[in-house]
Amino acid sequence: MTRARYTQVSLDSTSYYHCICRCVRRAFLCGRDHYSGQDYEHRRQWVVDRLAVLGEVFAIDLCAYAVMSNHYHVVVRINEKQASGWGDTEVAERWMQLFRGPEVVKRWLSGQTEGGETLKALEIIGLWRERLYDLGWFMKCLNEYLARRANEEDCCKGRFWEGRYKCQALLDEKAVLQCMAYVDLNPVRAAMAATPEESDYTSIQQRTSAISGTGKQSQTPRLLPLVDDTHVEADDNETVFRFRLMDYLVIVDSTGRSIRHDKRGAVSLEAADILNRLGINESVWLQHMRPRRKRLPVAVGSVVRLKEYAAHTGRRWVAGQSQMVC
Repeated sequence: MTRARYTQVSLDSTSYYHCICRCVRRAFLCGRDHYSGQDYEHRRQWVVDRLAVLGEVFAIDLCAYAVMSNHYHVVVRINEKQASGWGDTEVAERWMQLFRGPEVVKRWLSGQTEGGETLKALEIIGLWRERLYDLGWFMKCLNEYLARRANEEDCCKGRFWEGRYKCQALLDEKAVLQCMAYVDLNPVRAAMAATPEESDYTSIQQRTSAISGTGKQSQTPRLLPLVDDTHVEADDNETVFRFRLMDYLVIVDSTGRSIRHDKRGAVSLEAADILNRLGINESVWLQHMRPRRKRLPVAVGSVVRLKEYAAHTGRRWVAGQSQMVC
């Protein structure tokens, strides 16, 4: 029996999720329909543009995406902590970028409410805050927008998606990185691109374009960074598991070279490695990756006391054992 999507999302277990949504009609979401001859390639940009808009509204970070001919993939991280830190005014303004909102909230924003009306407005805003880190609402705002726009262009009504989006929880670092690589390699495996960086409308192309300075002028969504020279000292919450961008590129490239009999495409074994293709000098890169300053340990003491401190402050571990004075 199918389960409600909210029962598959447990922030106590993980904040990372992989979602897939597939088009129901024979006419493609994107690409060229060989039956009718209609070209829907321009719809790929619709998906990317909408992801960019939603990324600026929701407390949901985009780790990877790929827009295919009749489906798309996204890997996201739900950032409940970010939503909890927003003020009530910011929550209301973010939500009302997508929806009109009731008059009582509009009056509250302009300072025209008091007493019961103020309490009602704050109650509604509290509900909006929860929705702004809700994966179901994020996917609803993405899929409903795309369906309405496609139906309007096709001059028809009815379902555009084959059913509810598929949701997969990614429970550890290995699962997240494997899934991101799988998503980024979708066009290569479908023989739509020869290399990952040539895969249009994917996060791997967006990341590599930022390195080579060949990014497109069109709107792109904000991606949760991997560690590069500008994020060497970023907090753990600001990157994908503190994983290095160069290492991720190598993983994607090497994985794409493996031949799979159930897939049509792969990266040519004769192709240069991805760092050379992007013009990255590894030794120069590693020089950039050196920390600019030494971090001061957050605590110093015996291993037992460090464990106690970690438990009391909600940390899994605390740096500082090597600083202990004997």
